[in-house]
Amino acid sequence: MADYNVLEHDHVPEHHLVEKKDEGRILKQYSVGKDQLPKIRKSDPCIKILEEILGADIEEGRLVRIVRTHSVSGVSVAYRVIVRG
Repeated sequence: MADYNVLEHDHVPEHHLVEKKDEGRILKQYSVGKDQLPKIRKSDPCIKILEEILGADIEEGRLVRIVRTHSVSGVSVAYRVIVRG
C-alpha cells in the first residue's frame, strides 16, 4: 500500500467507486450520459488509492461518487467518469 493515503487528508472529499449495477440508475436520475459527466484520470491519486483498497484494477468508464461536506451548505454529491491518463 502507498506510504500515504490521500483520501485521509482533511481537504480531500470522499471518493467511492459506484457499483456497475447502480450506474444506469444514476445516469437516468440525472438525465445524462457518461460522456456528459466530468472526468477523473485513472492516474489520479484518489483512484490509485481506491484500486489499492479494492485490491483490483478499476476499468476506464466506471463512475466515482465524490461526497463533499460543507459546514454551511451541508453535503453535496458529484459523479465523475474514470478516463485514461
